[in-house]
Amino acid sequence: MDVIELLPRLHLLRFPVGPAYLWRDGDELTLIDAGPIGSGRVIADVVRALGRAPSDVRRIVLTHFHEDHAGGAGELAALTGAEVLAHGRDAPVVRGETPGPPPVFEDWELPIHAEAARQLPQGDPARPERVTEVSDGDVLDFGDGARIVHVPGHTEGSIAVRLPAHGVLFTGDAVAAAPVTGSVIPGVFNLDRARTVASFHRLADLDADLACFGHGDPVTGNASTVLRKAADAYAGPY
Repeated sequence: MDVIELLPRLHLLRFPVGPAYLWRDGDELTLIDAGPIGSGRVIADVVRALGRAPSDVRRIVLTHFHEDHAGGAGELAALTGAEVLAHGRDAPVVRGETPGPPPVFEDWELPIHAEAARQLPQGDPARPERVTEVSDGDVLDFGDGARIVHVPGHTEGSIAVRLPAHGVLFTGDAVAAAPVTGSVIPGVFNLDRARTVASFHRLADLDADLACFGHGDPVTGNASTVLRKAADAYAGPY
């Protein structure tokens, strides 16, 4: 796993499949997504290497239930005492109460998904003891007011997290950067591609200087301009 400083208060934790993002407010840390199964101890070690204690991680905000983003949440919560948060539509899957519905694959997505699955750890994730449910418009107590944006399509309960005071947007898998070209595109492996594209447009309308995606390299400057230009390619009927 690579650890990359994006801002003095923000680090990217890059796993073989998917990232997590670590945000700092004084002595408190917030994690956006938690990596795949088995990532809890790895993330705790990263926190120590950055000069903090694992108990400084106060919350884990999950953008959706997929295992490459939520698989490490239960383990890390048990290690740190952090609160786990997810949208109400995805929270039952995170808790293990219901199975997550599978994506509706486009033909061209199948080999990409097979390769991603090959790189993910096997087994069942540790489930968080509790999951706090959030919804569109909620404001969380970090990042000087973190705003939840419901962006369904990838999953029913997919969310983005916006830090308006800092110009930072965490898109989850509603938006991605293509691995070879770096082009900004709607996310893949969706329940409903049309709704994902609509969510992509919603996020492109927000002001952000730094956009952190569920997959691919972040846009580290003038992110709004980049997202709006990319969204133009998906104008019209979805």
